[in-house]
Amino acid sequence: MLKKLLLATLGLLASIGMAIAAVNINTATEQELDSLPGVGPAKAKAIVEYRKANGNFKSVDDLKNVKGIGDKTFADLKSQIAVSGATTAPAAPPAKDKKEVVKDKAQELKADTKAAAKETAGATKSAAAVVEKKADKAAAVVKEKAGDAKDAVKADAKAVKGEAKSAASVAEDKMGKTKDKAEKKMKKAASSASSAK
Repeated sequence: MLKKLLLATLGLLASIGMAIAAVNINTATEQELDSLPGVGPAKAKAIVEYRKANGNFKSVDDLKNVKGIGDKTFADLKSQIAVSGATTAPAAPPAKDKKEVVKDKAQELKADTKAAAKETAGATKSAAAVVEKKADKAAAVVKEKAGDAKDAVKADAKAVKGEAKSAASVAEDKMGKTKDKAEKKMKKAASSASSAK
């Protein structure tokens, strides 16, 4: 008997505790709805707009009809919401002392700085890779142009050498003809001189 009385008392206290921490989804403001876990400003606004468009919720299960409230979110909220009674905001978490706030801010700043440094290092590495790739490409172009220039100079030198050889051949041929003419003239002159004696 004592056990039953104790269980009944615990059950009553549990239901009172739930009622104390309940948010009435038919009367709660966006801010009160936002205080629920997993709700946030967008879902709170969606709940209020749904309520305006469709009237009061008949049961807490109707909350699943609101866009953005899935089974998981509903399961997290079910014990903290009601469709009747006064809305009682959940107790605010205890305020942190200044040292904890400063410590938290310092840790956040450290994490942000570390992330920014990592991002900068990545961007620098990426930029260095791009510059190196462009330098390699420029070196290849210069090497190719130098090779092309060398080939052009060789071709020009070969052409000049061929022209010089051809000119030398023409000059030699003319010299040969001139020499032949000169010899003929000398023979003729010698023959004329010997017949004149």
